[in-house]
Amino acid sequence: MMRRTATAVVGALAALSLAACGSGGDANPDGDGETITVFAAASLKQTFTELGDLYESQHPGSTVEFSFAGSSDLVSQLEQGAPADVFASADEKNMTKAVDAGLTEGDPVPFASNTLTIVTAPGNPKGITSFADLTRDGTTVVTCAPQVPCGSATERVEQQSGVTLAPVSEESSVTDVLGKITSGQADAGLVYVTDAATAGGQVTAVPFPESTGAVNVYPITTLADAADGDAARQFVDLATGPEGQAVLAKAGFAQP
Repeated sequence: MMRRTATAVVGALAALSLAACGSGGDANPDGDGETITVFAAASLKQTFTELGDLYESQHPGSTVEFSFAGSSDLVSQLEQGAPADVFASADEKNMTKAVDAGLTEGDPVPFASNTLTIVTAPGNPKGITSFADLTRDGTTVVTCAPQVPCGSATERVEQQSGVTLAPVSEESSVTDVLGKITSGQADAGLVYVTDAATAGGQVTAVPFPESTGAVNVYPITTLADAADGDAARQFVDLATGPEGQAVLAKAGFAQP
């Protein structure tokens, strides 16, 4: 789940060396030379990996490490003491859990939003054209589990449309749902429009109007136990600022 692990070790040793030679206090007020650990929703993998590269180019010697998973799983890990500096959730519900648990520093900032779409095998062999089509006999459907943001959004669509799905599996992250479709294990799944775009020709996306009633807003925050609060805040500023917003928009995320 973490990237550039070897680099992280080197970065950590370098940071210790600088601390030993310094005179105390924050030896890196600009965030340079530090390792930042970012817990982020699985649907942010492509964009945040790009933002990590951008941050490192702007802060020579720094390393950004990521853990991508379902937002509910990430909150559970944080509650159990997993070390991290920044948390980006795919919905406000799981961010509220982190806030209520005293894990965050300051107020979370909304920085993006995302909408569900149906994905099928390339060419849409089952001829699915609507949300209701997912209930047809002989059509296998995969969704996110209810506690996961994409699963919560799916439930809202079901409630608003009066259509109840019978998924053959409920996955712990949106990328797991996508994997079930690209591997041919199910006929259709519900993922975010950004995930469908990332998959490209591996899937066919089928938009449906009911999705507009279940838009997920993504918040981001620094964490109370961040090893380097200044560096963590600078990453948050990057994600919420013009450069980060441009990367997110290119991937298909909408404004919060």
